[in-house]
Amino acid sequence: MPLVLYGDHRSGNCDKVVFTLNYLGLPYEWVEVDSLAGETRTERYLRINPMGQIPCIDVPGHGLLAQSNAIIRFLADGSPLLPADAWARSNMDAWMFWEANNHEFFIAGCIGHMTYMGQPKDTRDPMRVRRGEEALDIMERRLGGAPWIAGEALTVADISLIAYTRHAERGGFDLAPRPSLRAWIARAQAALRIT
Repeated sequence: MPLVLYGDHRSGNCDKVVFTLNYLGLPYEWVEVDSLAGETRTERYLRINPMGQIPCIDVPGHGLLAQSNAIIRFLADGSPLLPADAWARSNMDAWMFWEANNHEFFIAGCIGHMTYMGQPKDTRDPMRVRRGEEALDIMERRLGGAPWIAGEALTVADISLIAYTRHAERGGFDLAPRPSLRAWIARAQAALRIT
């Protein structure tokens, strides 16, 4: 019996889980939850995930697990996506914590504002724009000296960051002056077989 993934097909956080599952060749059943229509706040869904967020997975023999970065870290256990060395793994974790606190809110927020809310670029929250630009610049500098975000090999940190970064332009961010970031996006999409 495969695990069940509750998600919204428009969500980058759900993409993280799908990219990981597909890369590892793990079977799963997809259950669409329309977060824009408020389905994550229904009584039925809150029984599945009291946090009222997607994604959430139901793993046979384990139960329910929420939060995209926790999910992909669990799925990658024992695979090359999760370094065996404690220092390398901690470095990977540092980038994943950074993604959750200093990247996603700003990049995804601008993407949502323009793409899902249909608002013009010049009405984006200036704080989100500034912090999003800073996050992309940090990634550009990092990737100027390393092929992958956490070092020499693809890890779940790359999966965590590729989900929204690859769509940053949909949030009004210009990737043209960031060649290392663009090269990393192409590398990650090829490695993960993302179209």
